Amino acid sequence: MTDGAPRGGIAPTSRRVMNLAHFLRQSARRHAEEIGLVWGERSWTWAELDRRVDAMAAALVARGVVKGDRVLVQARNSNQMFESMFVCFRLGPVWVPTNFRQTPDEVAFLAAASGASAMICGSEFPDHAAAARAAAPSIRFAVSIGPSGFGEDYDGLVAAHAGAAAPTADVLHDDPCWFFFTSGTTGRPKAAVLTHGQMAFVATNHLCDLMPGTTHRDASLVVAPLSHGAGIHQLAQVARGAKTVLLPGERFDVDEAWRLVAQWRITNMFTVPTIVKMLVEHPAVDRHDHSSLRHVIYAGAPMYREDQKRALAKLGRVLVQYFGLGEVTGNITVLPPELHEPQDGPDVKIGTCGYERTGMQVQIQDETGREAAPGETGEICVCGLAVFAGYYNNPDANAAAFRNGWFRTGDLGHMDREGFLFITGRASDMYISGGSNVYPRETEEKVLTHPAVAEVAIVGVPDETWGEVGIAACVLKPGAALEEEELLAWLAPKVARYKLPRRVVFLEELPRSGYGKVTKKLVRAEIERRGYVPASPGR
Repeated sequence: MTDGAPRGGIAPTSRRVMNLAHFLRQSARRHAEEIGLVWGERSWTWAELDRRVDAMAAALVARGVVKGDRVLVQARNSNQMFESMFVCFRLGPVWVPTNFRQTPDEVAFLAAASGASAMICGSEFPDHAAAARAAAPSIRFAVSIGPSGFGEDYDGLVAAHAGAAAPTADVLHDDPCWFFFTSGTTGRPKAAVLTHGQMAFVATNHLCDLMPGTTHRDASLVVAPLSHGAGIHQLAQVARGAKTVLLPGERFDVDEAWRLVAQWRITNMFTVPTIVKMLVEHPAVDRHDHSSLRHVIYAGAPMYREDQKRALAKLGRVLVQYFGLGEVTGNITVLPPELHEPQDGPDVKIGTCGYERTGMQVQIQDETGREAAPGETGEICVCGLAVFAGYYNNPDANAAAFRNGWFRTGDLGHMDREGFLFITGRASDMYISGGSNVYPRETEEKVLTHPAVAEVAIVGVPDETWGEVGIAACVLKPGAALEEEELLAWLAPKVARYKLPRRVVFLEELPRSGYGKVTKKLVRAEIERRGYVPASPGR
C-alpha cells in the first residue's frame, strides 16, 4: 500500500506527466475524421493533423533534434505554425515562437537568447532567417514554410516522412515546453519558461473558468498571433477536440471575421479589448449571424466600461474577461458572462477584472511584501500552478520577479472584501503630480464617457513645477469635432484637480503593439515624436 507521498527523495514536480502533444493524439483517436483546423479554403481533420505532426517530428529527428533543444519559429498564423507547437511538444524540444511582426534584429536577439538549434521560418522572412543564424551559430538548419533559398520546404519534409511514427518524449512536470517571450515594454524581451505540467493545468483551468462546457462540437476563431495568448487558448481547444478557424489573410478584416463566425458557427474567440471594440463598432456585425457565440474572451488589459456596455448591447452576455501575464499564462482572475452587467447600477462592480481563477491565489502587497487591506492599493502578486518556472538564463530577473514565493506582476490594484480585483494600472503607468500618485485609468474612464471620444490614453510627462503632469492622447469618433479646452472644461468637475490632464492632444489612432494592445510606452513615444513634450530618454 502507498499513501501517494513522494518516495526516495523525489520531489512532486519531478514526477512524470502527460506530454502536451497527447492532447492532439487524443482528439485524433476520438474524432479522427472531424475537422480540427480551418485556414482559408483548406481544412484538416484531427487524424490528418496528427499524421502531419508525426511526419515533421520524424524529419526533425532525422536532422538531430532531441529533447531539450530549442526550435525558433518565425511565422504568421498558418496550419504549419499551428502544427509546429505539437511537433516540438511531441519530440521534446522547446517551442520558441516569435511575434511575426518583429524585425530581423529583434528575432536575432530571441535566437541568441534562447540558444536555438533549429528554426522554422515563413518563406517571406529571409532576412529574419539570415539574422537569426548570424546571431545564433547554434542554429544547425532551417525549415522554410513555403519554397525559399534558406531552408528545406516544410510540406516537402512532411511528404517525405509520411507514415513515420515519431517518438513521443517522456516528460516531467518541470520539463520546459515553451519559451514565452515577454513583449519587452520595459526593456529587452525575457524568455518565460513554461512547462508541460504547468501548461496542462492552464489548459484545464481555461476550460473550467473561461469556456465551461466546451466540446468537440465547438469552434474557435483565431484573431491574434498563435505565438502568444492565442496559442495558449488553442491548446485548450485541442484538448477538447474543438475546431480552430484561422483568418485567411495577413490583415485583420472585421467583415471576414464575422463571416467566418456565421459560416463555422463559432462559439468562442480570444482577443483583446481593442479588437472587441473594432468588432462591435464595425457595420459588419449586423450583416452576419453571430448567435452561436457563447464566450468572447478578452485579456491583455481591462476593457473600458463604455466599451463594455456597447459590446454587451451588440453581442449579448457573452463577454469573458481574464487578467494575466505571460509569466502566469493568463491565469490570474476571471470575470464570467453573468457578471458582465449591461447597465450600471448600485450592485455592479464597475472596473473589476474578476475574482481568482480556480487553484490560484492573489494578494495585494506593499513595497515590503506586507499584505494590503481591502481597498488599499498595492502591487498585484500571485501564486499557484499557473506561475511559470522562471526566466531562462536570467537570475537577476528571477530575483526581482519573486518575493517570498509570490510572483510580482508589476501591476497595481486593490481587492474588495469579496475578493474582486480592480486594476489601477502598471506601476510604470502611474505618475506623481505635486506629490500625489495619479493612476491614469480612472481619468481615462471619465474621458470615454464624452460622446465625441472613441479612445484615450493618458501618460505622465516631466513638469518643472509639479514633477509630472498628464497628457491625454485622444482619438475622436468619426465625424466628431472637439477642442482641447472644451474637453478639459467638461472633464474638470468630474475628477480631482491633480488628476486632470494638463494637455489634450488628438491623434488619428493610438499606437498599438504587435499584439494589438495600446501601451503607454508607445503612446509616450508618439507624442514625443510629434513634439508635444520634450523627449525623455530616461523613460
